[in-house]
Amino acid sequence: MIRDDIKAAQVAAMKAGDKARLGTIRLMLAKIKDKDIELRTGTAPADDDVLVTDVLQKMVKQRRESITMYEQGGRQELADIEAAEVVVIEDFLPAQLSDDDAMAAIKAIVVELGAESLKDMGKVMAAVKDRLGSQLDMSKASGWVKAALS
Repeated sequence: MIRDDIKAAQVAAMKAGDKARLGTIRLMLAKIKDKDIELRTGTAPADDDVLVTDVLQKMVKQRRESITMYEQGGRQELADIEAAEVVVIEDFLPAQLSDDDAMAAIKAIVVELGAESLKDMGKVMAAVKDRLGSQLDMSKASGWVKAALS
């Protein structure tokens, strides 16, 4: 499980004295713990790896947005810190599909569901998120689904 890998990496970073990596790993564990607490009051938790992957993808997205803002504001040193955190977080994410593979998978889902127009986009996006959510950037997926339905 990804959660166990993160905890093992935390111990390794402590032993190695890698403060930057350790700090990022602690942030990851804190976000995952927040999500666990949030889900206690809601519905039953889904597959743990899916939950952890979702949290980590959101963290990467936030950091990429921060990098853009820092670079526009002329704060390259802060952008570099965020970029280093992205690298650490991505170490724990499942391998991402290439653009070509993702488009092929989305086209297969469209054919399987019998989707014909943009009216079916919600149904297709739900299937894409269920099947491929951990393997591709969902912000790009909507554009690919639109292209497949056009």
